[in-house]
Amino acid sequence: MSIVSVQSAARYYDDGPVRVEALKGVDLRIEAGEFAALMGPSGSGKTTLLNLIGGLDTPTKGNVSVDGQDIGTMDRGARSDLRRDRIGFIFQSYNLVPVLTAQENTEFVMMLQGVPPKERAQRAKETLASVGLAGMEHRRPSELSGGQQQRVAVARAIATRPAVVLADEPTANLDSETKADLIALMRRLNEDQGVTFLFSTHDPEVIAAARRVIRLKDGQIASDETRA
Repeated sequence: MSIVSVQSAARYYDDGPVRVEALKGVDLRIEAGEFAALMGPSGSGKTTLLNLIGGLDTPTKGNVSVDGQDIGTMDRGARSDLRRDRIGFIFQSYNLVPVLTAQENTEFVMMLQGVPPKERAQRAKETLASVGLAGMEHRRPSELSGGQQQRVAVARAIATRPAVVLADEPTANLDSETKADLIALMRRLNEDQGVTFLFSTHDPEVIAAARRVIRLKDGQIASDETRA
């Protein structure tokens, strides 16, 4: 079974008397263990598609399923539960809670899941170590560099053991050296731990590192290339 299944998905928005067709009948499957990138110019539909897969929006037509669950048939509460339990998110703005430490930020979603305190603390510590932040567990975001903050965001996303991690322009605010380190980190997590990643990106370095590149244009998939 595919981790992500998109079947004939369309998303229309009404802008006054004008109907905007952000997505037009997209078909896409993402399998476990993939390291895939969505790319395309502004307005191509990649952010809309990522929002549908992440349960932040629902399709006007067609179906979107994550881990076997049809997002379009869920109410808001069920979609929220799906995002909490089965989808990890990495944002370009990090979205860390400023008053929480790196460990507390990493534990946050696990706390919402009801993971017992000792287990979530251990998992958070191990996950932070896996992203190169051992010894920095008690630092707040203001005490970390941009690259370190993004590593905390990665740790938070994978600590819950999600079915898929969705990353929206995760390297946009990083310098070239930090960006290269983050891409290498995510590749290692994919190869060593089997974490499934789907990126929305303009970054040539992320695209070069991806094993699969899905190009969108005018709300449709223009090409879908899998690399060796």
